[in-house]
Amino acid sequence: MFPANAAWHVKLPGLFGTPAPRCPSPRILRSLRIFRISSLAMPLSQPVNRSLRHRRAIAAEAYRREDGLWDIEVRLTDTKPRDIELAGDRIRPQGQPLHDLWLRITIDEEMTVLDAEACSDWVPYPSHCDTIGPAYRKLIGLNLRKGFRKAVRERLGGMHGCSHLTEAAGVLPSTAIQAFAGEVISIRDNGEDDPNPEPPYQLNGCHALRFDGEVVRQFYPRWYGHQPTPKARAEAAPAVASAPQAQQPAANGDRGGHAIDGNDAVPADRPTGTSG
Repeated sequence: MFPANAAWHVKLPGLFGTPAPRCPSPRILRSLRIFRISSLAMPLSQPVNRSLRHRRAIAAEAYRREDGLWDIEVRLTDTKPRDIELAGDRIRPQGQPLHDLWLRITIDEEMTVLDAEACSDWVPYPSHCDTIGPAYRKLIGLNLRKGFRKAVRERLGGMHGCSHLTEAAGVLPSTAIQAFAGEVISIRDNGEDDPNPEPPYQLNGCHALRFDGEVVRQFYPRWYGHQPTPKARAEAAPAVASAPQAQQPAANGDRGGHAIDGNDAVPADRPTGTSG
């Protein structure tokens, strides 16, 4: 099924052999079932000879709860294939992550955040970095499709949060959209008999799904050549079109900081839809 040289890491005690995380939660046991297939055929051009120096991984999962709400969880890890030199002549041995951070929100089907929590299992400055978790309850009350990333930067940017947790929050809207597609949000078009006067929300959201494109002509012929008014797109429901226009991300490192512990920009403020 997979190439014989594929590298597998399944049910590890911790990330790349690290000790089990400190945050006590059932989600940890679920999340440690890690699949990593590093030797599958690469679709990019053949690279020059090189050696891996750092791996940042952001994994996001969505769960439908038995009470009808949804949990969206994000885990961000930073690892290196060598010992990591930290400030104060400290060494983080190879195999232990620089960062292992968690973020979970609970949302309703309108994508309003009803609960939020964050946990930092591995950080470069223990007892300092890992105290910021409670600040991420400021996500409560935000809506994932209404200016979410901008609001996150305003509430948790800079000294008000952890730059890495805040970056992880940037994938929450698109993860929720992908989870809702086909379950909460319809991605299909039932033709001329469909009473819905608005096109499926994903149309005109990317180059492949533009109204005058071949994909729409073939799979959504009712909407081929459609030219919605701005008001119509803003009022479409349920849709991500009500989200604000993309915000330009801040430049990386614009606040200075140590290279390893640097401040990363948050992605632009537009959820990514599903291709249908």
